[in-house]
Amino acid sequence: MEDLNIVTRERLEKAAELEQQNVPLYPNGYPVPHHIRDLLAYAVGKTTEQLHEGSEDFTVAGRVLAVRSFGKSTFMHIADADSRIQVYLQQDQVGKDAYQLAKKLDIGDIIRVSGPLFRTRTDELTVQVKEFVLLTKNLRPLPEKYHGLKDIEIRYRQRYVDLIVNEEVRETFRKRAAIVQSIRSFMAERSFLEVETPMMQAVPGGATAKPFKTFHNALSMDLYLRIAPELYLKRLLVGGFERVFELNRNFRNEGISTQHNPEFTMLEFYQAYATYEDLIGLTEELFAKIAADVNDGKTMVEYQGEVIDLTPPWARYSFRESLTRIGEVPPEAIENFADAISFARGLGIGVEKFEGHGKLLTKIFDVVVEPRLVQPTFIYQYPLEVSPLSRKNEAEPDFVDRFELFIASREMANAFSELNDPRDQRERFAKQLAARQAGDEEAHFMDEDYLRALEYGMPPAAGEGIGIDRLVMLFTDSPSIRDVILFPHMRPEKKTQQ
Repeated sequence: MEDLNIVTRERLEKAAELEQQNVPLYPNGYPVPHHIRDLLAYAVGKTTEQLHEGSEDFTVAGRVLAVRSFGKSTFMHIADADSRIQVYLQQDQVGKDAYQLAKKLDIGDIIRVSGPLFRTRTDELTVQVKEFVLLTKNLRPLPEKYHGLKDIEIRYRQRYVDLIVNEEVRETFRKRAAIVQSIRSFMAERSFLEVETPMMQAVPGGATAKPFKTFHNALSMDLYLRIAPELYLKRLLVGGFERVFELNRNFRNEGISTQHNPEFTMLEFYQAYATYEDLIGLTEELFAKIAADVNDGKTMVEYQGEVIDLTPPWARYSFRESLTRIGEVPPEAIENFADAISFARGLGIGVEKFEGHGKLLTKIFDVVVEPRLVQPTFIYQYPLEVSPLSRKNEAEPDFVDRFELFIASREMANAFSELNDPRDQRERFAKQLAARQAGDEEAHFMDEDYLRALEYGMPPAAGEGIGIDRLVMLFTDSPSIRDVILFPHMRPEKKTQQ
């Protein structure tokens, strides 16, 4: 830490010296017409002689990553957003004053260089610098090249440094952007309308979670950061839009882990006149589209040492079938609440807080089934108790027309045929309200405006939510959700990072 302070002090002193010499440290107004990738593409297959024949000057900018000086000549490597290149400065070419400035550059400085291209004796493409400008003076040293930025906490807190020194991190977020673009393209091709719904809501709903609470001064009222956009998107079905989707930020006041961040991104979409079974096929198509766009068309993805096969069709089990066939839960525990309690106790599950059979079976599922769902698997027909917004299954009203998709032992998507009977919905909201009043902070609120919307008539429909962060984790082989969120939430720093 002391050494770091010394180096930073030296750079501050160097910056002051340059300013005394009237060298601007942070100038503006210097256009950069080329990217380094343009130079690399232009030079493909060309020898130095062929490059000289073009005698074209290029202008690029980038951060200095390495410096090697030899008297009156200096080699540097600079990098921009996606590529790096070597540049060569000679005092005879740039002039004595400019060359003296170049020798004072530090790793981490951002410079603009102009000149033609040539190849060194080792065939490395290089810019022969005719002129250069210091655009940004670096005052803090970057992590040492061969050791890099390894401390996980610092990497997440100082993502800006992580991105500078770790190319694989930059690639993760490029791929994230490509995945989002692929999703938008997929939805647009199927006539889904992209919409935006409120992020601050008077009545939070659409998921079982504890919301963040805030206060609006002008309206003098409490508001909540949304836990899901579901109820607003379904209002749009009432209004006449038959296919809608939103790529949204959701906020849930819950724990932080490798799979959970209190602020996260979801794709949520609704289709009128469809059932949850229709969305099973649509989901397989969506994942195939993403694989084609960002995984070179390959439906085989390696994730944390496991090869995941995304080739449709995927496995499908009913909720109860998965308990017996995958989780080896005895049939009597599925049929009888007392036997379920006994079985749960044997797993070490505290059963006191589970008042309903369906909720307890869902917890048992989390323990004995979910960890075994490595390959893509749809689990359908969940208990009514844990699905307050889903349509009841007509043959078995204690279960609902709903599925969840699991890949790599974690939930990736949740979908169901929507409940559009306002009378049934009111009864379920009332039960949720009673649970909230009994102390369940994750239970749904009573949303009278949503009930009023249903009374105007919502067409039969199906809807689905897919966690974008977990999706990106899968396609980038990232073990933690923090690896795919640019600035994940963390506890306050214990001490100031130098």
